[in-house]
Amino acid sequence: MVTLIDYPAPMELFSKAGELRMPFSDVVKYCILGISIILLLLALGILAWQIYRFCTEKYTTYTQQDAGHNDLLYSDEGPTTTGNYTGAPSTKLEDVSTEAHRLSRYLSQPSFPSLASTEAAGDKEEQATIQKVDGSLRFSVYYDQMQSRLVVTVLQVEGLLEQSESRTLQPFVKILLMWAGSEAVEVEGFKDEEGEGLSPVLWTVLQEWRTRIVKGSCNPLFGDQFSCVLQEEKLHHINLRMEVRDFDKFSRNTVLGDVRVPLGQLNISYPLELQEDLKIPQKDLVGEVLLSLKFLPTSQRLEVGLLKVKTVLSEISPNAALYARISVQCNQFKLKYQKSSTVARCLVTVFNEVLLFSLPEVHLERCKILVSIYETRPTSKSAKQLIGQLSVGKEKSSEDEHWTLMMRSVRQPVAKWHGLLI
Repeated sequence: MVTLIDYPAPMELFSKAGELRMPFSDVVKYCILGISIILLLLALGILAWQIYRFCTEKYTTYTQQDAGHNDLLYSDEGPTTTGNYTGAPSTKLEDVSTEAHRLSRYLSQPSFPSLASTEAAGDKEEQATIQKVDGSLRFSVYYDQMQSRLVVTVLQVEGLLEQSESRTLQPFVKILLMWAGSEAVEVEGFKDEEGEGLSPVLWTVLQEWRTRIVKGSCNPLFGDQFSCVLQEEKLHHINLRMEVRDFDKFSRNTVLGDVRVPLGQLNISYPLELQEDLKIPQKDLVGEVLLSLKFLPTSQRLEVGLLKVKTVLSEISPNAALYARISVQCNQFKLKYQKSSTVARCLVTVFNEVLLFSLPEVHLERCKILVSIYETRPTSKSAKQLIGQLSVGKEKSSEDEHWTLMMRSVRQPVAKWHGLLI
């Protein structure tokens, strides 16, 4: 038989257990208690504010203009007066032509007449400043027949004017060696400043150079020399294009003027020094792009299809490849750009890719689609080189023919050739 005997615990253990305390002073305890009370009061205040907002919130009212813009998704039988919108969406099928007419009417409707007049005046002032170019460029050209080498020396730019009082000029010269690679190529819709069509020639850039930047001078001295190997029979198809630009670290460089010299009309067997006045900068046609556009009004999406790119090849390079960078800007909102895949370059490079953009607003006052074509060569110094750019879109007062055809053919892709300029 087992007998259990209870032994009383020593009194010393109970006395020590009663003396256990937290290892904090009274000041720390009161601080923790105060912080807890403050957080509790803050949470109660936020809760009370949310309850107050919920109780005093009113239903959003829609104006007549907003009701008209939402007409793309709702039936025309809905209410047109201001007030609380209670109409249900209609599932009635409409004719495509009726929807296209209504869509074009809303996209072309001006919302802010005062802003339109202000921007029109600003455009006129900008054109007035572009029409007048000051300054001249002094340079020399020489072709070494023994080495088959073309030497271009940029000497000085004279007579530049300050563009603004807030910053000084930082001029430099960009030199492009343009080769006429193809003739009898006409692109519809592109005209020069005199209203005539662009020259029916496809150009390609053989060489591109840049001088150093001279800060704070209206008469900068350069003395930079550039050279390249060039066959003598190609001189008759070469144009020397030199652009005087103002360097801007935080924005795009401003083109102050350019000079174009056809080398085939000059005797450059010895160093020839020239001084030419700067003229209004113009762009050259370097290729064609077959572009397709499709607009989906219900989902507010724009499909841009890059089908083909036609360029001129000065030399056949197996490592050369092309890719496109497409960006869309609607009103004042710029969407994130998208890139196409890289395809090996040939005379007609086929992409057959469709890029999808979600438009931010229903009412489009302005929409611009910018397509930039780049060339990549693993063996070259630079990772990429810009071949040319094109833009399609709609302004407040005008719109491109391709954009008009797209709006007339809702939910149907419309393809059209566009000139690639540089």
